[in-house]
Amino acid sequence: MDFDAFGSLWDRHPAWRLLRAHNSPLILTFLGNYFVEGNRGASSASALATALDDLLYDLNGVSPAEDGQPRFPKEPRAYLEDWAATEAGFLRRFYPPGDDEVHYEVTPAFEKAYAWVVSLQGRSFVGTESRLHTVVELLRQIVHGTEADPEIRLAELRRRRAEIDAEIEAVESGDVSVLDETGVRDRYQQMSATARELLSDFREVEDNFRLLDRAAREKIASWDGPKGELLAELVGSRSEIAGSDQGRSFQSFYEFLLSDARQRELSDLLATVSSLDIVDADRRIRGIHHDWSEAADRTQRTVRQISEQLRRFLDDQVWLENRRVLDLVRSVEATALGIRGREPRFGLEVDQPGIEIVLPFERPLYQQPAAVTVESTIGDATEQVDADLLFTQTFVDQARLAANIRTILPERSSALLSDVVDMYPIEQGAAEIVGYLALNDDDVSVDIDDTDETLLEYPDPDDPETTKRARLPRVTVRRR
Repeated sequence: MDFDAFGSLWDRHPAWRLLRAHNSPLILTFLGNYFVEGNRGASSASALATALDDLLYDLNGVSPAEDGQPRFPKEPRAYLEDWAATEAGFLRRFYPPGDDEVHYEVTPAFEKAYAWVVSLQGRSFVGTESRLHTVVELLRQIVHGTEADPEIRLAELRRRRAEIDAEIEAVESGDVSVLDETGVRDRYQQMSATARELLSDFREVEDNFRLLDRAAREKIASWDGPKGELLAELVGSRSEIAGSDQGRSFQSFYEFLLSDARQRELSDLLATVSSLDIVDADRRIRGIHHDWSEAADRTQRTVRQISEQLRRFLDDQVWLENRRVLDLVRSVEATALGIRGREPRFGLEVDQPGIEIVLPFERPLYQQPAAVTVESTIGDATEQVDADLLFTQTFVDQARLAANIRTILPERSSALLSDVVDMYPIEQGAAEIVGYLALNDDDVSVDIDDTDETLLEYPDPDDPETTKRARLPRVTVRRR
């Protein structure tokens, strides 16, 4: 990085902006303790303002300014709005679905700044042995994991078996070697630091997924071409998230957390290590796997938003009935995207200046309305009205689709979506196909492979004599 790159970070990056802010100790103290140390996700403005009000009350009472005035005179909500402003970027301000109260959560930039400031504290013990062993073990996994020669792999496995056999013989003979206190503290320090860094990494992964979801929303708002092409791009976007490096790594981590056996093993290991007398156990580390699960679930919900956008876009009935409303909404969204980078304009413009004057006597006098006779009975109808059109609605029951998959597939097995459709033909058209793609039940998952294609045929719901075809990537359904 050159001088210009550092200058750009100094001027624009929220983490560096936080470090040179006037109230940075207050920001780091409150947001760090509330979100990072407390492992909290998005919180409502009222709950956050209450917690900040308690902190400001204590700080203003203990350390007032030199002139006797409060050191932090603003209201808690004013501080929150300042920290969430575009020129700050320490908090993300948004409205969650189904809630009309604004929520806040810290940004990955704040996490980086907070972690760096905390690392400035001196440490009485700095372990190096455990990190060296970790580096060597990672190198072994890379080298042996990429080795394709069977003879070399077998030689390495025999060497490891010989080491294990030698250790078993030593234990059987009574020679049991244990870690000394320094080695235990060294490894515990590295383990706790890595466990806390994982929570910080989850926020950055969630932010990256949110950027991909935002790109999909922008594409829908500005799209003016055929729906089929947009559908192909949105399905590709979902596959891109699942197939990216961070997507694959996150999915592997999430599957590890979903395993009951591994969860029990991890809980037992954390409980055993935390009970050792020779380590200064951190109370957060003992339940860190529960914090991981909560953070992973928040990230998983962000990935599901693209599937929800896809389902709403393909609802043909809503598209036809609300076409005018959708056009207006897209126009507003496209305009907002177009002026997002511009400076805000101040002032007010009116179409017609002045006040319209109406004299009191210009208003007509009260007139009693004429009585109208209402005939409550209807005679013979001159034409037949099809009332079924009033009740025509499209609803895809995902519970039925998941039940179809459970009926066909036993546990821990998979099959192509085309095979499932052969057994249970499509009855509701493209909406039912999208229902299969959006399945994410407790024991049912859907994988999309862009390297291959699948052609599904189904009858038109409006004209059963007509057969339609849907071309989509290769789709595999699995049962855990």
